Amino acid sequence: MDSLKGQLLISSASLHDRNFRHTVVLVGEHNEDGALGVVLNRPLDLTVGQGVPELAPLVGRDESLYQGGPVQPTSPVLVAEFTHPELANLLVFGNVGFLVGDVSPDVGPGVVRARLFAGYSGWGRGQLEAEMEEGSWIVDPAREEDVFTGDPELLWSRVLRRKGPEYQQIARVPFDPRMN
Repeated sequence: MDSLKGQLLISSASLHDRNFRHTVVLVGEHNEDGALGVVLNRPLDLTVGQGVPELAPLVGRDESLYQGGPVQPTSPVLVAEFTHPELANLLVFGNVGFLVGDVSPDVGPGVVRARLFAGYSGWGRGQLEAEMEEGSWIVDPAREEDVFTGDPELLWSRVLRRKGPEYQQIARVPFDPRMN
């Protein structure tokens, strides 16, 4: 399988795992050892200023903190658009990349915009490939407007709708299938 780095994983209607139901994941790395990414559409009821105040100068004190995934939920992952892509620890696509671990405030002038995630999503060797074969994920190239959307709650259905007519019905599936 080709690397999915820089792609969006859109959960299919058949994926019922509560960690990933109706999610859109930005894949930051994908190789033979596994994959990692962040869930783009799970804002928490917590601001960056409340949760990780030391990173507020890079993101904005009143911006939402996002649940990046179930792995290491107390570790921050900063996803940013950079003026100089070499500032990223992990460049994902274009000028968008991840900063992980101890983020130096020196990168501030090189950050155009950023979003902060609590934890990340991870897959071990072959795990994502198996989920892809099961039909758990739909793939689409990531766009900057997806990563920094102002309407994260609508991202899942919006990305599915832009994929074309065959995804229109899936885009209308409710989070709780019993509500259908």
